[in-house]
Amino acid sequence: MSRRNRPSTSARVKVVTISFPSTQGVLLAGGLARRMGGGDKPMRTIGGRTILERVIARLSPQCSGLILNANGDPARFAAFGLQVVADDVPGFPGPLAGILAALDWTAANQPEVEWVLSAAGDCPFLPRDLVARLHEERLAANAELAVAASDGQSHPVIGLWRVGLRDELRHALVVEDLRKIDRWTARYPLATVTWPTEPLDPFFNANTVEDIAEAERLAALDAAP
Repeated sequence: MSRRNRPSTSARVKVVTISFPSTQGVLLAGGLARRMGGGDKPMRTIGGRTILERVIARLSPQCSGLILNANGDPARFAAFGLQVVADDVPGFPGPLAGILAALDWTAANQPEVEWVLSAAGDCPFLPRDLVARLHEERLAANAELAVAASDGQSHPVIGLWRVGLRDELRHALVVEDLRKIDRWTARYPLATVTWPTEPLDPFFNANTVEDIAEAERLAALDAAP
């Protein structure tokens, strides 16, 4: 066989592509930030960029779209170009209300999308393979939900949610007055995916003024553009 007709090396290599369903992302920023004296934690600056800018940069390539869950005047987030979706369960019931708002918004505006990824708006170093690995483990475990973990700790606010569960979630929130995410996830087959914490924990979140100082140090270790 001549060299010209010989199969190329690239033709003989099996390329495996990991694909996952279109996934709508929601950044949860509806909290009251009491430990930081109030205000919007994602608007704090570390390494010359707001935390929210860093979160958007990490998740935009992984999701089919991003929305922001926040309460109050949405105009304060106008510079980020994201649709702002408020809780429709009164009384600041916590992140489950933001997840529900995202599920409802996705059902109404992206009816072809079956999955929502939630992430805390104050986690500036989220993994670049977050959505892919959560879906991969969810499928492998035949689970209904998937959440992230690191250093022996689950991070249930960062996870995958099936849009079709939104009515059950609304019932839990409104009728049962359920507030804790792990109590909700315990009702379903759950996949937990663990990430390494070196050189930094990708789920570090800035809850206090002291955390902002630590985030400045970690930003120097982070390879985000």
